[in-house]
Amino acid sequence: MASFETATEPNAGEARVTGSARRSLFWMVVVALVIRLAVVGFLYPERLNPERDHWRFAGETGRIAQSIVEGRGFSSAFPGTSEPTAIMPPIYPLLLAGVFWLFGIYTKASALAMLSVDSLFSALTCIPIFLIAQKSFGRRIAVWAGWTWTFFPYAIYFSADFIWVTTLATLMLALLFLAALQLEDSSRISTWSSFGVLAGIGALTDPVVLSVITPLALWMCYRLLQKKQRWLVPALAAALAFGATVAPWMIRNDRVFHAFVPFRDNFGLELYVGNNGNTWHFAPGGFHPSSTEREANEYVQMGELAYMKHKQAQAVALIAAHPGDFVKLSLRRAVYMWTNFWSFSPRYLEAEPLDPPNIFLCTALTALALAGLRRAFQGGVSVGMPYAIALFFFPFVYYITHPQDYYRRPIDPIFVVLAAYAVTSWLQDRVERRQARAGAH
Repeated sequence: MASFETATEPNAGEARVTGSARRSLFWMVVVALVIRLAVVGFLYPERLNPERDHWRFAGETGRIAQSIVEGRGFSSAFPGTSEPTAIMPPIYPLLLAGVFWLFGIYTKASALAMLSVDSLFSALTCIPIFLIAQKSFGRRIAVWAGWTWTFFPYAIYFSADFIWVTTLATLMLALLFLAALQLEDSSRISTWSSFGVLAGIGALTDPVVLSVITPLALWMCYRLLQKKQRWLVPALAAALAFGATVAPWMIRNDRVFHAFVPFRDNFGLELYVGNNGNTWHFAPGGFHPSSTEREANEYVQMGELAYMKHKQAQAVALIAAHPGDFVKLSLRRAVYMWTNFWSFSPRYLEAEPLDPPNIFLCTALTALALAGLRRAFQGGVSVGMPYAIALFFFPFVYYITHPQDYYRRPIDPIFVVLAAYAVTSWLQDRVERRQARAGAH
């Protein structure tokens, strides 16, 4: 994103990858994949627990994938249900369905295959991280950022243990952020149309990526306007390409539900899970069809769309009756998203025993990223603004619904890039000060 005038290193702003950089990227990806696959070998048995009809094997995604393979279509999101669903966007359930078709439903081979695919997604994320850092801050920071991701604990754990869309969404958001950085320097229709297609694929993977990509695309339109380059036609091309990409899923939902369902229909349920009067946990149990017979029965009796609307109405009524409590709870959720801190009560720590070390790691990463963001703005608003958009727009929806520890993971690449920039710059400053003192003597 950084222009040549505001570059923090001589090669900042470059998009090309030299031979030495290719070798670095190759080894980053290889080492990252080997580490993740080694961890898979220890953790995959956790996904084979048969309780609640193999719920620990990908939850709703696994149920939908099973339904697809068994010929019942995109349906049956919860145990004991058979209704068509839009609770998940289509790409990851279809990917898991392919794995089930090849290796069997809820088998050991499928668990190993899917965790290996997730590990590959995580390892490949080194590439956009490197390129993002190189474009904004230069080659040296890019190398630091890429290798940091290789050994990044959250990236290793969630790719090697968690069969969910998280690692693919992380890769997609990193690719989209990288693609968005290219838009500032181009008003070509083909470039913007390609971005629109990629954004559509990202939205069909996890629509949370739109919380970053939409304001970021608007910022790039503004940057083109500042440079007196055309922006409206390229932006329209991107919008049309995006619409064409997501249209098949929207048409399917309209035909199945006879209503407009853009990407997924579960906002009302997520709002209810986080706003039901119970605050001992960030996502207290007993309020979701996957874990409570009462909610599962209500879901079946009402149908999916009616159920989601009812849950939203319940949550909105509670919020309207207690607006002050909602504001306080939203602030708690914001603190959790940035620090991983929710509570130190014995009941909570019994449910989340890993939170103390998570709080340290998450808070340290946040502090370093914010330091990197501050330094980025010192290089110019055009350098820092895309990162500020990503950091501050991404978590907003979780402030009003509810967080989970894995909800923050798709934005981790941006945190890693900024943290690497902060640490590398600080080390460089120390070296320069030491050299200056030595020269003075």
